[in-house]
Amino acid sequence: MYHNSANRILIFCVFFFIVNSSFAQETDVSDLDLTTIEIKADSIMKAGIKQKAFPGAQLMVIKKGVTVFHKTYGFHTYDSLVKVKKDDIYDMASVTKVAGPLLAIMKLYDDGEIDLDRPFSNYWKPWKRQKDKKDLTLRELLAHQAGMEPYIVFLSEVQNKNRFKRRFIRNKKSKRFSRKVYDSLYVKNGFERKIFRIISRSKVQNEKTYLYSGLASLIYPKLIEDLTGQTYETYMQNTFYKPLGCLTFGYNPLEKGLTQIVPTEVDTLFRKTLVKGYVHDENAALFGGVSGNAGLFGTASDLSHILQMLLQKGTYNGQTYFSEATVNEFIKVQYPENGNRRALGFDKPLIGNDTLDLKDAYPAPEVSRSSFGHSGFTGTFAWADPEEDLVFIFLSNRVYPNRSHRNIYNLNIRPSLQRLFYVYKNSKNN
Repeated sequence: MYHNSANRILIFCVFFFIVNSSFAQETDVSDLDLTTIEIKADSIMKAGIKQKAFPGAQLMVIKKGVTVFHKTYGFHTYDSLVKVKKDDIYDMASVTKVAGPLLAIMKLYDDGEIDLDRPFSNYWKPWKRQKDKKDLTLRELLAHQAGMEPYIVFLSEVQNKNRFKRRFIRNKKSKRFSRKVYDSLYVKNGFERKIFRIISRSKVQNEKTYLYSGLASLIYPKLIEDLTGQTYETYMQNTFYKPLGCLTFGYNPLEKGLTQIVPTEVDTLFRKTLVKGYVHDENAALFGGVSGNAGLFGTASDLSHILQMLLQKGTYNGQTYFSEATVNEFIKVQYPENGNRRALGFDKPLIGNDTLDLKDAYPAPEVSRSSFGHSGFTGTFAWADPEEDLVFIFLSNRVYPNRSHRNIYNLNIRPSLQRLFYVYKNSKNN
């Protein structure tokens, strides 16, 4: 009798250790019921996979500087051949905006190289000749308050009736066509100048209201090169990614020999195949994969280093990247009187978010007003909450096999997961 009881206790202890093996380190997280959170998170993730919100995903949460949850679910594709692993590399999509050019802009602002309230045309000369753009400020652009068009499909410039125009796209690399778009697809050198001209001639709303636009993000890498005298990729690697220890972070991961990459969409319009290792966003692809609106690849762990640095107001592992005042300026809501929730580059909770039901909120209703982050079209999401000292990262490829899969939104999967790390804390305190 005693022997059987002892065995049951031993088995329970082993099981408890296995269940909690997804929690990377022990820390003072007595305000979180981690066992209950894992059970709930498993249920949400499995339901998402069953409802084809995504074939697989991973969730990483850091509390007080320590990883308290990092777990993977499902597979790269619905054929269940390759399991999702913690060191998988994801197409970050629009998370690129805040983990890429925005960091450089924050640094340039901190160094006094740019002024948020001077006309952007002081730095981007082509806009000097555009009456509707010459007075737009960088603050307005970053807060999506400038009235720029939301998106322009530049793919139409290189295709005619689903066929590539040879003056812009070739199947073989040459001196004039050296930027790789995909396997056996190369875009003409300097094609970005055509994109910049189209953006310069695009319409701007007369009334300044909140309108999300990714067009300026296409310009920022070239602006950063002009101001720093370095290539955009070199500047980002040397100034941020290498010092932060983001070993996988960067553009065009196949060129670095990285292989554990999660695929995105079966592209029927452009690449005519499953996109893997190349940026999903077509506009970014026409920049050779190096853009400010999309194109960054990396692991959840590497992304967490960037968010933790921002959460710690510009410092990480003893190194300062920019001042606390700069971080505070960039993460605050800029035009609340206009109903605009956005900070400078960063997304913010909906105004009045804490009063909304889960289905209407963005992100989870429980996040603090000081929290910030960004989402990505491929199914990525990164959020930091200074008041809770919490980093939340969700990575998936919800666009597989095609972008019509929207159950990640319909099922409220990401806010449902996010709120777990608030609800059980609050329930213990009440």
